[in-house]
Amino acid sequence: MRQVALITVGAVALFFFVRMLPTGTSLSHMDFRVSGGNSIEFCDPANPQFLPVVNVRSPVTMALQTGAAPVAGATVRLTVTLKTGSGKPIEPVDLVLSHTRLLHFLIIDPTLGDYQHVHPEPTATPGEWTVEFKPRHAGNYRVFADFTPSATGRGLYASADLDVTGGAPVTAEAPADDKRWDFSLVPAAPIRAGVPADLKLSLGNASGGNVPLQPVMGAFAHLVAFDATRSGFAHLHPMEVDLLAPPDAVHPQLNFKVTIPEPGRYVIWAQVNVGGMEIFRPFAFEVGR
Repeated sequence: MRQVALITVGAVALFFFVRMLPTGTSLSHMDFRVSGGNSIEFCDPANPQFLPVVNVRSPVTMALQTGAAPVAGATVRLTVTLKTGSGKPIEPVDLVLSHTRLLHFLIIDPTLGDYQHVHPEPTATPGEWTVEFKPRHAGNYRVFADFTPSATGRGLYASADLDVTGGAPVTAEAPADDKRWDFSLVPAAPIRAGVPADLKLSLGNASGGNVPLQPVMGAFAHLVAFDATRSGFAHLHPMEVDLLAPPDAVHPQLNFKVTIPEPGRYVIWAQVNVGGMEIFRPFAFEVGR
């Protein structure tokens, strides 16, 4: 009994010692909470949901600035400022790696026809980040930020809009190597609002042979779903999580789960790495009641 008591006391002392160790961040769990209803919830990766980022209050504010007016077809350099609701800057030390990156930007145009996934890097100014992207269309682009505070260990989100000027949409011919690959994204049953849905992503080589699928951001594929009004998104990862056990080399298939709360039109973008080249493909769905 005396030995058990000593072990218990030692374990308790070790727990409190670890709790007292500095984490590097000056932010706490309470810096990422908002009081009252209609607030954004922390993400549960085991239960992937569509996140209504725009219509709820986030504990984080995000502001975008550009050096020149954004124009379709030209590279845009974004300067991004991230702060807590109380005005504290959010720096790299305040975030943890999520799918190999500290900060993800999911950028989508009004037609849902131009989706880009980029990763801002911090500047020397606390709370300031920078990134470049090239919009294909003119219109009001929406930028969703996806990140995980080290104080909470749970995913959080923010959004901001960016007006892009220009004439007709910029057409971008897909690279020749991109056209080699056949994609399909098929639900196990018609997708219904509020009902968990199973999705299967399949790839094939149009000319036969293997599909050299490689990990991208710590997974063999990513799916991102947007609704017609761009009120939010769902960022999905495959159920096949072991990177040492890749899918079939000739006909790789990956399985996903998602719950979409409202009926309507959705576009789900697939992102994969085939032979060292990242490829994005859209799939449109009607979600029923």
